[in-house]
Amino acid sequence: MRSDEVKKGHNRTPHRSLFRATGLKDDDFDKPFIGVANSFIEIIPGHFFLDKVSDIIKDEIRANGCVPFEFNTIGVDDGIAMGHDGMLFSLPSRELIASSIETVMNAHKLDAMIAVPNCDKIVPGMIMGALRVDVPTAFVSGGPMAKGYTKDGEPIDLSTAFEAVGKFEAGEISEEELTDIECNACPSGGSCSGMFTANSMNTLMEAMGIALSGNGTILALTKKREELYRQTAKRICEIAKMKKEQKEKYNITNILNENAIRNAFAVDVAMGGSSNTVLHMLAIAQEAKTNFCLEDINKISKKVSHIAKISPSLTTIHMQDIDKAGGVDAVMSEMDKRDERNGVLIDNLTITGQTLKQRIQNATIKDTNIIRPINNPYSQVGGLAILYGNLAPQGAVIKTAGIIGERVFTGTAVCFDSQDEAIKGILDSKVKAGDVVVIRYEGPKGGPGMQEMLAPTSLIMGLGLGDKVALITDGRFSGATRGASIGHISPEAAEGGMIGLLEDGDKIHIDVDRYILSVDLSDKTIEKRKSVFKPIKKDIKSSWLKQYRALVTNASTGAMLRTDIF
Repeated sequence: MRSDEVKKGHNRTPHRSLFRATGLKDDDFDKPFIGVANSFIEIIPGHFFLDKVSDIIKDEIRANGCVPFEFNTIGVDDGIAMGHDGMLFSLPSRELIASSIETVMNAHKLDAMIAVPNCDKIVPGMIMGALRVDVPTAFVSGGPMAKGYTKDGEPIDLSTAFEAVGKFEAGEISEEELTDIECNACPSGGSCSGMFTANSMNTLMEAMGIALSGNGTILALTKKREELYRQTAKRICEIAKMKKEQKEKYNITNILNENAIRNAFAVDVAMGGSSNTVLHMLAIAQEAKTNFCLEDINKISKKVSHIAKISPSLTTIHMQDIDKAGGVDAVMSEMDKRDERNGVLIDNLTITGQTLKQRIQNATIKDTNIIRPINNPYSQVGGLAILYGNLAPQGAVIKTAGIIGERVFTGTAVCFDSQDEAIKGILDSKVKAGDVVVIRYEGPKGGPGMQEMLAPTSLIMGLGLGDKVALITDGRFSGATRGASIGHISPEAAEGGMIGLLEDGDKIHIDVDRYILSVDLSDKTIEKRKSVFKPIKKDIKSSWLKQYRALVTNASTGAMLRTDIF
Protein backbone atom coordinates (compact mmCIF):
# COMPACT_ATOMS: atom_id res chain seq x y z
CA MET A 1 0.00 0.00 0.00
CA ARG A 2 1.08 3.58 -0.62
CA SER A 3 0.57 4.29 3.08
CA ASP A 4 3.15 1.66 4.01
CA GLU A 5 5.70 4.40 3.49
CA VAL A 6 4.47 6.10 6.68
CA LYS A 7 3.40 3.09 8.77
CA LYS A 8 5.57 0.00 8.11
CA GLY A 9 9.00 -1.03 9.47
CA HIS A 10 11.01 -0.14 12.56
CA ASN A 11 12.04 3.19 10.97
CA ARG A 12 8.42 4.27 11.17
CA THR A 13 8.14 3.78 14.93
CA PRO A 14 7.74 7.55 15.57
CA HIS A 15 5.20 7.78 12.74
CA ARG A 16 3.09 4.99 14.26
CA SER A 17 3.38 6.64 17.63
CA LEU A 18 1.80 9.78 16.19
CA PHE A 19 -0.92 7.74 14.50
CA ARG A 20 -1.67 6.01 17.82
CA ALA A 21 -2.17 9.44 19.37
CA THR A 22 -5.09 9.91 16.96
CA GLY A 23 -6.69 6.65 18.12
CA LEU A 24 -5.29 3.99 15.78
CA LYS A 25 -4.82 0.43 17.10
CA ASP A 26 -2.49 -2.40 16.10
CA ASP A 27 -4.74 -3.88 13.41
CA ASP A 28 -5.35 -0.48 11.78
CA PHE A 29 -1.82 -0.43 10.36
CA ASP A 30 -2.68 -3.30 7.99
CA LYS A 31 -5.69 -1.46 6.55
CA PRO A 32 -5.81 1.05 3.68
CA PHE A 33 -5.73 4.68 4.76
CA ILE A 34 -8.49 6.72 3.05
CA GLY A 35 -8.43 10.50 2.87
CA VAL A 36 -11.85 12.09 3.31
CA ALA A 37 -11.44 15.53 1.76
CA ASN A 38 -14.33 17.54 3.12
CA SER A 39 -15.33 21.09 2.20
CA PHE A 40 -17.44 21.73 5.30
CA ILE A 41 -17.82 25.43 6.03
CA GLU A 42 -20.70 27.02 7.88
CA ILE A 43 -21.20 30.09 5.67
CA ILE A 44 -22.14 28.22 2.45
CA PRO A 45 -25.67 26.72 2.18
CA GLY A 46 -24.33 23.79 0.19
CA HIS A 47 -21.68 23.02 2.80
CA PHE A 48 -22.87 23.82 6.33
CA PHE A 49 -24.09 20.23 6.81
CA LEU A 50 -21.12 18.42 5.28
CA ASP A 51 -19.59 17.68 8.70
CA LYS A 52 -22.49 15.28 9.23
CA VAL A 53 -22.01 13.87 5.74
CA SER A 54 -18.37 13.02 6.45
CA ASP A 55 -19.45 11.25 9.65
CA ILE A 56 -21.65 8.96 7.53
CA ILE A 57 -18.82 8.37 5.06
CA LYS A 58 -16.24 7.65 7.77
CA ASP A 59 -18.56 5.18 9.50
CA GLU A 60 -19.01 3.34 6.22
CA ILE A 61 -15.26 3.33 5.54
CA ARG A 62 -14.60 1.78 8.95
CA ALA A 63 -17.37 -0.78 8.40
CA ASN A 64 -15.65 -1.79 5.16
CA GLY A 65 -12.24 -2.45 6.68
CA CYS A 66 -10.40 0.80 6.01
CA VAL A 67 -9.20 3.75 8.10
CA PRO A 68 -10.62 7.21 7.31
CA PHE A 69 -8.73 10.45 7.85
CA GLU A 70 -10.84 13.55 7.35
CA PHE A 71 -9.34 16.89 6.36
CA ASN A 72 -10.87 20.11 5.14
CA THR A 73 -10.53 22.64 2.38
CA ILE A 74 -11.67 26.26 2.33
CA GLY A 75 -14.68 27.51 0.38
CA VAL A 76 -16.16 30.76 -0.94
CA ASP A 77 -19.89 31.31 -1.43
CA ASP A 78 -20.11 33.22 -4.70
CA GLY A 79 -23.62 34.48 -3.98
CA ILE A 80 -22.49 36.09 -0.71
CA ALA A 81 -19.19 37.31 -2.20
CA MET A 82 -21.06 38.79 -5.20
CA GLY A 83 -21.26 42.53 -5.86
CA HIS A 84 -18.26 43.61 -3.74
CA ASP A 85 -14.51 43.00 -3.64
CA GLY A 86 -14.97 39.68 -1.84
CA MET A 87 -15.58 38.16 -5.27
CA LEU A 88 -11.93 38.83 -6.14
CA PHE A 89 -11.06 35.86 -3.92
CA SER A 90 -13.53 33.43 -5.51
CA LEU A 91 -11.67 32.03 -8.51
CA PRO A 92 -8.26 32.17 -6.77
CA SER A 93 -9.71 29.93 -4.06
CA ARG A 94 -9.78 27.12 -6.64
CA GLU A 95 -5.98 27.07 -6.66
CA LEU A 96 -5.76 27.01 -2.86
CA ILE A 97 -8.21 24.10 -2.73
CA ALA A 98 -6.26 22.13 -5.34
CA SER A 99 -3.00 22.73 -3.52
CA SER A 100 -4.47 21.77 -0.15
CA ILE A 101 -5.67 18.42 -1.54
CA GLU A 102 -2.25 17.76 -3.08
CA THR A 103 -0.49 18.77 0.13
CA VAL A 104 -2.42 16.62 2.62
CA MET A 105 -2.68 13.53 0.43
CA ASN A 106 0.97 13.48 -0.57
CA ALA A 107 2.43 14.56 2.76
CA HIS A 108 0.73 11.62 4.49
CA LYS A 109 0.85 9.06 1.65
CA LEU A 110 -2.84 8.17 1.88
CA ASP A 111 -3.93 5.26 -0.31
CA ALA A 112 -7.18 6.58 -1.78
CA MET A 113 -9.59 9.46 -1.37
CA ILE A 114 -13.24 10.40 -1.18
CA ALA A 115 -13.80 14.08 -1.98
CA VAL A 116 -16.92 15.80 -0.65
CA PRO A 117 -17.44 19.09 -2.52
CA ASN A 118 -20.64 20.83 -3.58
CA CYS A 119 -20.40 24.41 -4.76
CA ASP A 120 -18.71 26.43 -7.49
CA LYS A 121 -14.88 26.41 -7.54
CA ILE A 122 -14.69 23.85 -4.76
CA VAL A 123 -15.59 21.03 -7.16
CA PRO A 124 -12.95 21.80 -9.82
CA GLY A 125 -10.38 22.68 -7.15
CA MET A 126 -10.79 19.26 -5.58
CA ILE A 127 -10.64 17.53 -8.97
CA MET A 128 -7.47 19.39 -9.92
CA GLY A 129 -5.84 18.44 -6.62
CA ALA A 130 -6.91 14.80 -7.00
CA LEU A 131 -5.35 14.64 -10.47
CA ARG A 132 -2.03 15.81 -9.06
CA VAL A 133 -2.10 13.08 -6.39
CA ASP A 134 -3.36 10.36 -8.78
CA VAL A 135 -4.71 7.70 -6.45
CA PRO A 136 -8.14 6.02 -6.65
CA THR A 137 -10.60 8.83 -5.94
CA ALA A 138 -14.38 8.94 -5.75
CA PHE A 139 -16.40 12.14 -5.55
CA VAL A 140 -19.75 12.57 -3.84
CA SER A 141 -21.15 16.06 -3.51
CA GLY A 142 -23.50 17.39 -0.85
CA GLY A 143 -26.37 17.53 -3.35
CA PRO A 144 -28.65 20.20 -4.81
CA MET A 145 -31.00 22.44 -2.87
CA ALA A 146 -34.74 22.07 -3.31
CA LYS A 147 -36.40 24.80 -5.35
CA GLY A 148 -38.31 27.48 -3.46
CA TYR A 149 -41.82 28.82 -3.91
CA THR A 150 -43.36 32.25 -3.44
CA LYS A 151 -46.48 32.54 -1.28
CA ASP A 152 -48.43 32.31 -4.56
CA GLY A 153 -46.81 28.98 -5.42
CA GLU A 154 -44.43 30.19 -8.14
CA PRO A 155 -41.14 28.20 -8.35
CA ILE A 156 -38.15 30.41 -7.54
CA ASP A 157 -34.42 30.15 -6.84
CA LEU A 158 -31.34 32.29 -6.25
CA SER A 159 -31.46 33.84 -9.73
CA THR A 160 -35.00 35.03 -8.92
CA ALA A 161 -33.63 36.84 -5.87
CA PHE A 162 -30.89 38.59 -7.86
CA GLU A 163 -33.29 39.62 -10.65
CA ALA A 164 -35.81 40.80 -8.06
CA VAL A 165 -33.42 43.61 -7.10
CA GLY A 166 -33.69 45.03 -10.64
CA LYS A 167 -37.45 44.59 -10.66
CA PHE A 168 -37.73 46.42 -7.34
CA GLU A 169 -35.51 49.24 -8.68
CA ALA A 170 -37.82 49.47 -11.71
CA GLY A 171 -40.92 49.57 -9.52
CA GLU A 172 -42.26 46.30 -10.92
CA ILE A 173 -42.54 44.56 -7.54
CA SER A 174 -43.29 45.80 -4.04
CA GLU A 175 -41.06 45.59 -0.98
CA GLU A 176 -43.39 42.87 0.34
CA GLU A 177 -42.88 40.81 -2.83
CA LEU A 178 -39.11 41.37 -2.62
CA THR A 179 -39.10 40.08 0.96
CA ASP A 180 -41.22 37.07 -0.03
CA ILE A 181 -38.61 36.15 -2.64
CA GLU A 182 -35.72 36.73 -0.23
CA CYS A 183 -37.23 34.44 2.39
CA ASN A 184 -38.18 31.60 0.04
CA ALA A 185 -35.66 31.48 -2.86
CA CYS A 186 -33.21 29.26 -0.95
CA PRO A 187 -35.40 27.01 1.22
CA SER A 188 -32.84 24.48 2.45
CA GLY A 189 -29.25 23.31 2.46
CA GLY A 190 -27.66 22.28 -0.82
CA SER A 191 -26.10 23.71 -3.96
CA CYS A 192 -28.43 26.30 -5.54
CA SER A 193 -31.30 24.46 -7.19
CA GLY A 194 -30.80 25.30 -10.88
CA MET A 195 -28.16 24.41 -13.45
CA PHE A 196 -25.81 26.98 -12.00
CA THR A 197 -22.06 26.37 -11.71
CA ALA A 198 -22.18 24.02 -8.71
CA ASN A 199 -24.82 21.69 -10.13
CA SER A 200 -23.26 21.88 -13.58
CA MET A 201 -19.96 20.61 -12.16
CA ASN A 202 -21.67 18.01 -9.94
CA THR A 203 -23.49 16.74 -13.03
CA LEU A 204 -20.32 16.62 -15.11
CA MET A 205 -18.65 14.45 -12.47
CA GLU A 206 -21.14 11.74 -13.43
CA ALA A 207 -20.22 12.14 -17.11
CA MET A 208 -16.51 11.99 -16.24
CA GLY A 209 -17.05 8.73 -14.35
CA ILE A 210 -15.58 9.94 -11.05
CA ALA A 211 -18.93 10.01 -9.20
CA LEU A 212 -21.80 7.54 -8.94
CA SER A 213 -25.13 8.01 -10.72
CA GLY A 214 -27.32 10.62 -9.05
CA ASN A 215 -24.45 12.79 -7.82
CA GLY A 216 -25.71 15.84 -9.69
CA THR A 217 -29.45 15.49 -9.09
CA ILE A 218 -30.39 13.67 -5.85
CA LEU A 219 -31.53 16.32 -3.37
CA ALA A 220 -29.34 17.21 -0.40
CA LEU A 221 -30.43 16.22 3.10
CA THR A 222 -32.47 13.22 1.97
CA LYS A 223 -32.30 9.48 2.72
CA LYS A 224 -31.63 8.84 -0.96
CA ARG A 225 -28.59 11.13 -0.77
CA GLU A 226 -27.36 9.38 2.38
CA GLU A 227 -27.45 6.06 0.53
CA LEU A 228 -25.29 7.62 -2.21
CA TYR A 229 -22.70 8.60 0.42
CA ARG A 230 -22.63 5.04 1.75
CA GLN A 231 -22.38 3.46 -1.70
CA THR A 232 -19.47 5.75 -2.58
CA ALA A 233 -17.60 4.96 0.63
CA LYS A 234 -18.13 1.23 0.15
CA ARG A 235 -16.85 1.43 -3.43
CA ILE A 236 -13.65 3.31 -2.59
CA CYS A 237 -12.87 0.69 0.08
CA GLU A 238 -13.40 -2.12 -2.43
CA ILE A 239 -10.84 -0.48 -4.69
CA ALA A 240 -8.39 0.35 -1.89
CA LYS A 241 -8.26 -3.31 -0.84
CA MET A 242 -7.52 -4.59 -4.35
CA LYS A 243 -4.12 -5.89 -5.40
CA LYS A 244 -1.77 -3.21 -6.65
CA GLU A 245 -2.25 -3.88 -10.39
CA GLN A 246 -6.06 -3.88 -10.07
CA LYS A 247 -6.07 -0.85 -7.80
CA GLU A 248 -3.91 1.27 -10.08
CA LYS A 249 -6.49 0.79 -12.83
CA TYR A 250 -8.70 3.15 -10.78
CA ASN A 251 -6.14 5.90 -10.28
CA ILE A 252 -8.05 9.02 -11.21
CA THR A 253 -5.94 9.82 -14.29
CA ASN A 254 -6.95 6.46 -15.78
CA ILE A 255 -10.60 7.46 -15.49
CA LEU A 256 -10.50 11.23 -15.96
CA ASN A 257 -8.72 11.19 -19.32
CA GLU A 258 -9.38 13.03 -22.58
CA ASN A 259 -12.39 10.81 -23.33
CA ALA A 260 -13.88 11.77 -19.97
CA ILE A 261 -13.31 15.48 -20.71
CA ARG A 262 -15.08 15.14 -24.05
CA ASN A 263 -17.98 13.28 -22.46
CA ALA A 264 -18.26 16.00 -19.83
CA PHE A 265 -18.50 18.77 -22.41
CA ALA A 266 -21.04 16.77 -24.43
CA VAL A 267 -23.30 16.46 -21.37
CA ASP A 268 -22.62 20.09 -20.50
CA VAL A 269 -23.92 21.42 -23.80
CA ALA A 270 -26.82 18.92 -23.84
CA MET A 271 -27.99 20.31 -20.50
CA GLY A 272 -27.08 23.98 -20.99
CA GLY A 273 -24.57 24.15 -18.14
CA SER A 274 -22.95 27.23 -16.65
CA SER A 275 -20.36 29.07 -18.75
CA ASN A 276 -18.00 28.64 -15.78
CA THR A 277 -17.69 24.98 -16.67
CA VAL A 278 -15.59 26.04 -19.66
CA LEU A 279 -13.10 27.78 -17.39
CA HIS A 280 -12.95 24.92 -14.92
CA MET A 281 -12.96 22.04 -17.38
CA LEU A 282 -10.10 23.60 -19.36
CA ALA A 283 -8.09 23.74 -16.13
CA ILE A 284 -9.03 20.13 -15.34
CA ALA A 285 -8.04 19.10 -18.88
CA GLN A 286 -4.60 20.61 -18.33
CA GLU A 287 -4.15 18.94 -14.93
CA ALA A 288 -5.12 15.63 -16.60
CA LYS A 289 -2.45 16.34 -19.25
CA THR A 290 -4.87 15.98 -22.17
CA ASN A 291 -4.73 17.74 -25.52
CA PHE A 292 -8.25 19.17 -25.16
CA CYS A 293 -8.48 22.92 -25.82
CA LEU A 294 -11.04 25.72 -26.19
CA GLU A 295 -11.49 25.22 -29.94
CA ASP A 296 -12.78 21.67 -29.36
CA ILE A 297 -15.93 22.88 -27.57
CA ASN A 298 -17.68 24.18 -30.69
CA LYS A 299 -16.91 20.90 -32.48
CA ILE A 300 -18.71 19.03 -29.71
CA SER A 301 -21.57 21.51 -29.50
CA LYS A 302 -22.29 21.14 -33.22
CA LYS A 303 -22.85 17.40 -32.72
CA VAL A 304 -24.91 17.53 -29.52
CA SER A 305 -28.57 18.51 -29.23
CA HIS A 306 -29.77 20.58 -26.30
CA ILE A 307 -32.33 18.28 -24.64
CA ALA A 308 -32.58 19.45 -21.03
CA LYS A 309 -33.35 23.07 -20.17
CA ILE A 310 -33.06 23.98 -16.51
CA SER A 311 -33.21 27.18 -14.46
CA PRO A 312 -32.05 29.84 -15.11
CA SER A 313 -32.72 29.01 -18.78
CA LEU A 314 -36.18 27.63 -17.96
CA THR A 315 -37.13 28.87 -14.52
CA THR A 316 -39.78 26.26 -13.68
CA ILE A 317 -37.41 23.26 -14.01
CA HIS A 318 -34.78 22.50 -11.37
CA MET A 319 -32.38 19.69 -10.49
CA GLN A 320 -34.97 17.74 -8.50
CA ASP A 321 -37.13 17.65 -11.63
CA ILE A 322 -34.25 16.23 -13.67
CA ASP A 323 -33.77 13.57 -10.99
CA LYS A 324 -37.42 12.51 -11.18
CA ALA A 325 -37.24 12.45 -14.99
CA GLY A 326 -34.39 9.92 -14.97
CA GLY A 327 -31.35 11.92 -13.94
CA VAL A 328 -28.11 12.47 -15.82
CA ASP A 329 -28.00 8.81 -16.87
CA ALA A 330 -31.25 9.32 -18.80
CA VAL A 331 -29.81 12.42 -20.47
CA MET A 332 -26.67 10.51 -21.49
CA SER A 333 -28.64 7.48 -22.68
CA GLU A 334 -30.80 9.71 -24.88
CA MET A 335 -27.77 11.60 -26.20
CA ASP A 336 -26.13 8.37 -27.25
CA LYS A 337 -28.97 7.47 -29.60
CA ARG A 338 -27.54 9.86 -32.20
CA ASP A 339 -25.34 7.25 -33.86
CA GLU A 340 -25.69 9.01 -37.19
CA ARG A 341 -23.84 11.93 -35.62
CA ASN A 342 -20.71 9.82 -35.10
CA GLY A 343 -21.39 8.90 -31.49
CA VAL A 344 -21.86 11.65 -28.96
CA LEU A 345 -20.42 9.76 -25.98
CA ILE A 346 -17.15 7.84 -25.83
CA ASP A 347 -17.11 4.63 -23.82
CA ASN A 348 -14.78 5.01 -20.87
CA LEU A 349 -14.04 3.41 -17.49
CA THR A 350 -15.89 4.79 -14.46
CA ILE A 351 -15.16 4.51 -10.73
CA THR A 352 -17.94 1.89 -10.46
CA GLY A 353 -15.94 -0.61 -12.51
CA GLN A 354 -18.42 -0.37 -15.37
CA THR A 355 -17.81 1.62 -18.51
CA LEU A 356 -19.97 4.68 -19.04
CA LYS A 357 -22.13 3.00 -21.67
CA GLN A 358 -22.63 -0.07 -19.48
CA ARG A 359 -23.75 2.20 -16.67
CA ILE A 360 -26.39 4.02 -18.73
CA GLN A 361 -27.61 1.17 -20.93
CA ASN A 362 -30.88 0.70 -19.00
CA ALA A 363 -31.55 4.37 -18.25
CA THR A 364 -34.70 5.89 -19.76
CA ILE A 365 -36.47 9.24 -19.72
CA LYS A 366 -39.42 9.18 -17.34
CA ASP A 367 -40.83 12.60 -18.28
CA THR A 368 -40.27 13.94 -21.80
CA ASN A 369 -41.48 17.38 -20.72
CA ILE A 370 -38.38 17.63 -18.50
CA ILE A 371 -35.77 15.76 -20.56
CA ARG A 372 -36.68 15.94 -24.21
CA PRO A 373 -36.19 13.04 -26.62
CA ILE A 374 -33.43 13.46 -29.17
CA ASN A 375 -35.96 13.94 -31.99
CA ASN A 376 -37.55 16.92 -30.23
CA PRO A 377 -34.67 18.97 -28.73
CA TYR A 378 -34.72 22.59 -27.65
CA SER A 379 -31.97 23.11 -30.20
CA GLN A 380 -30.05 20.94 -32.65
CA VAL A 381 -26.82 22.37 -31.21
CA GLY A 382 -25.58 22.51 -27.64
CA GLY A 383 -26.14 25.18 -25.00
CA LEU A 384 -22.61 26.67 -24.98
CA ALA A 385 -20.60 28.35 -27.72
CA ILE A 386 -17.12 29.84 -28.14
CA LEU A 387 -17.01 33.09 -30.13
CA TYR A 388 -14.00 34.48 -32.01
CA GLY A 389 -13.18 37.64 -33.92
CA ASN A 390 -11.05 40.78 -33.66
CA LEU A 391 -12.57 41.42 -30.23
CA ALA A 392 -11.73 37.93 -28.95
CA PRO A 393 -8.91 36.39 -31.01
CA GLN A 394 -8.31 33.78 -28.27
CA GLY A 395 -12.00 33.18 -27.67
CA ALA A 396 -15.00 34.19 -25.56
CA VAL A 397 -17.80 32.11 -24.01
CA ILE A 398 -21.58 32.43 -24.17
CA LYS A 399 -24.22 30.23 -22.59
CA THR A 400 -26.52 30.01 -25.61
CA ALA A 401 -29.12 28.14 -23.54
CA GLY A 402 -29.65 31.34 -21.54
CA ILE A 403 -30.05 33.78 -24.43
CA ILE A 404 -33.11 36.01 -24.19
CA GLY A 405 -33.93 37.49 -27.59
CA GLU A 406 -32.04 37.26 -30.86
CA ARG A 407 -28.86 35.26 -31.51
CA VAL A 408 -27.55 37.99 -33.84
CA PHE A 409 -27.06 41.41 -32.26
CA THR A 410 -25.32 44.60 -33.30
CA GLY A 411 -25.15 47.34 -30.72
CA THR A 412 -23.35 50.42 -29.44
CA ALA A 413 -20.62 50.02 -26.85
CA VAL A 414 -21.10 51.56 -23.40
CA CYS A 415 -17.80 51.00 -21.60
CA PHE A 416 -17.07 50.53 -17.90
CA ASP A 417 -13.68 49.81 -16.34
CA SER A 418 -15.07 47.73 -13.47
CA GLN A 419 -18.16 45.86 -12.36
CA ASP A 420 -18.89 48.55 -9.76
CA GLU A 421 -18.85 51.23 -12.46
CA ALA A 422 -21.21 49.13 -14.57
CA ILE A 423 -23.70 48.58 -11.74
CA LYS A 424 -23.79 52.32 -11.04
CA GLY A 425 -24.14 53.10 -14.75
CA ILE A 426 -27.00 50.64 -15.21
CA LEU A 427 -28.85 52.03 -12.17
CA ASP A 428 -28.24 55.58 -13.45
CA SER A 429 -29.92 54.68 -16.78
CA LYS A 430 -26.72 54.98 -18.83
CA VAL A 431 -27.62 51.72 -20.59
CA LYS A 432 -30.38 51.83 -23.19
CA ALA A 433 -32.00 49.39 -25.59
CA GLY A 434 -29.58 48.62 -28.43
CA ASP A 435 -26.44 48.98 -26.28
CA VAL A 436 -23.65 46.52 -25.64
CA VAL A 437 -22.48 46.85 -22.04
CA VAL A 438 -18.69 46.44 -21.89
CA ILE A 439 -17.20 45.52 -18.51
CA ARG A 440 -13.41 45.22 -18.57
CA TYR A 441 -10.45 44.89 -16.22
CA GLU A 442 -12.30 42.05 -14.49
CA GLY A 443 -10.32 39.17 -16.03
CA PRO A 444 -8.00 36.84 -14.09
CA LYS A 445 -5.19 39.42 -14.08
CA GLY A 446 -7.27 42.58 -14.33
CA GLY A 447 -9.62 41.94 -11.42
CA PRO A 448 -7.53 40.30 -10.28
CA GLY A 449 -9.56 37.15 -9.76
CA MET A 450 -12.15 37.29 -12.56
CA GLN A 451 -15.32 38.36 -10.78
CA GLU A 452 -18.72 36.97 -11.72
CA MET A 453 -21.08 39.50 -13.25
CA LEU A 454 -24.39 38.28 -11.82
CA ALA A 455 -25.26 41.65 -10.28
CA PRO A 456 -25.17 43.66 -13.55
CA THR A 457 -26.77 40.91 -15.64
CA SER A 458 -29.55 40.50 -13.07
CA LEU A 459 -30.14 44.24 -13.02
CA ILE A 460 -30.43 44.23 -16.82
CA MET A 461 -32.98 41.41 -16.65
CA GLY A 462 -34.87 43.03 -13.79
CA LEU A 463 -35.06 46.36 -15.63
CA GLY A 464 -36.65 44.65 -18.63
CA LEU A 465 -33.63 45.03 -20.93
CA GLY A 466 -32.71 41.34 -21.14
CA ASP A 467 -33.70 40.96 -24.79
CA LYS A 468 -32.69 44.50 -25.77
CA VAL A 469 -29.02 44.74 -24.77
CA ALA A 470 -25.96 42.50 -24.73
CA LEU A 471 -23.12 42.40 -22.22
CA ILE A 472 -19.50 41.49 -22.88
CA THR A 473 -16.69 41.18 -20.36
CA ASP A 474 -13.26 39.73 -19.72
CA GLY A 475 -14.74 38.62 -16.40
CA ARG A 476 -17.09 35.69 -15.99
CA PHE A 477 -20.70 34.97 -15.09
CA SER A 478 -22.55 33.14 -12.39
CA GLY A 479 -24.37 30.03 -13.55
CA ALA A 480 -27.52 31.97 -12.61
CA THR A 481 -26.88 34.54 -15.37
CA ARG A 482 -29.14 34.62 -18.41
CA GLY A 483 -29.38 36.92 -21.43
CA ALA A 484 -26.92 37.72 -24.22
CA SER A 485 -23.95 37.66 -21.86
CA ILE A 486 -20.49 36.96 -23.28
CA GLY A 487 -17.57 36.44 -20.93
CA HIS A 488 -13.98 35.16 -20.71
CA ILE A 489 -12.92 37.51 -23.55
CA SER A 490 -9.28 36.75 -24.25
CA PRO A 491 -6.84 38.41 -24.31
CA GLU A 492 -8.21 40.43 -21.40
CA ALA A 493 -7.88 44.21 -21.06
CA ALA A 494 -5.11 43.96 -18.46
CA GLU A 495 -2.85 42.16 -20.95
CA GLY A 496 -3.59 44.59 -23.79
CA GLY A 497 -6.60 42.83 -25.28
CA MET A 498 -8.96 44.52 -27.74
CA ILE A 499 -11.67 44.87 -25.11
CA GLY A 500 -9.42 47.43 -23.41
CA LEU A 501 -9.27 49.52 -26.61
CA LEU A 502 -13.01 49.88 -27.02
CA GLU A 503 -14.62 53.31 -26.74
CA ASP A 504 -18.19 54.41 -26.15
CA GLY A 505 -20.08 54.38 -29.43
CA ASP A 506 -18.09 51.59 -31.12
CA LYS A 507 -20.29 49.16 -33.04
CA ILE A 508 -20.05 45.60 -31.74
CA HIS A 509 -21.35 42.63 -33.70
CA ILE A 510 -22.43 39.31 -32.17
CA ASP A 511 -23.46 36.29 -34.25
CA VAL A 512 -23.81 33.24 -32.05
CA ASP A 513 -24.52 30.71 -34.79
CA ARG A 514 -21.50 31.85 -36.78
CA TYR A 515 -19.36 32.05 -33.59
CA ILE A 516 -18.45 35.72 -34.18
CA LEU A 517 -17.65 38.55 -31.74
CA SER A 518 -16.17 41.59 -33.44
CA VAL A 519 -15.95 45.36 -33.33
CA ASP A 520 -16.48 47.44 -36.47
CA LEU A 521 -13.12 49.20 -36.57
CA SER A 522 -10.49 49.39 -39.31
CA ASP A 523 -7.05 47.89 -38.77
CA LYS A 524 -5.63 51.40 -38.97
CA THR A 525 -7.87 52.66 -36.16
CA ILE A 526 -7.04 49.65 -34.01
CA GLU A 527 -3.30 50.14 -34.49
CA LYS A 528 -3.62 53.84 -33.63
CA ARG A 529 -5.41 53.01 -30.40
CA LYS A 530 -2.87 50.33 -29.54
CA SER A 531 0.01 52.79 -29.95
CA VAL A 532 -1.24 54.96 -27.09
CA PHE A 533 -2.93 52.30 -24.95
CA LYS A 534 -1.72 51.64 -21.44
CA PRO A 535 -3.67 49.02 -19.46
CA ILE A 536 -5.00 49.99 -16.05
CA LYS A 537 -3.30 48.16 -13.19
CA LYS A 538 -5.47 48.22 -10.10
CA ASP A 539 -3.88 48.92 -6.74
CA ILE A 540 -4.45 45.88 -4.55
CA LYS A 541 -3.40 45.30 -0.96
CA SER A 542 -3.85 41.54 -0.68
CA SER A 543 -0.59 39.59 -0.76
CA TRP A 544 -2.37 36.51 -2.10
CA LEU A 545 -4.05 38.42 -4.94
CA LYS A 546 -0.71 39.99 -5.87
CA GLN A 547 0.81 36.51 -6.14
CA TYR A 548 -2.21 35.32 -8.11
CA ARG A 549 -2.05 38.24 -10.56
CA ALA A 550 1.64 37.59 -11.20
CA LEU A 551 1.12 33.91 -12.05
CA VAL A 552 -2.35 33.53 -13.55
CA THR A 553 -2.96 32.95 -17.26
CA ASN A 554 -6.01 34.20 -19.14
CA ALA A 555 -9.37 32.49 -19.43
CA SER A 556 -8.66 30.81 -22.79
CA THR A 557 -6.55 28.20 -20.98
CA GLY A 558 -8.66 27.98 -17.83
CA ALA A 559 -6.98 30.74 -15.77
CA MET A 560 -4.34 28.30 -14.54
CA LEU A 561 -1.36 29.44 -12.50
CA ARG A 562 1.89 29.36 -14.43
CA THR A 563 4.49 26.82 -13.36
CA ASP A 564 6.80 27.18 -16.37
CA ILE A 565 8.66 30.13 -14.83
CA PHE A 566 10.10 28.05 -12.02
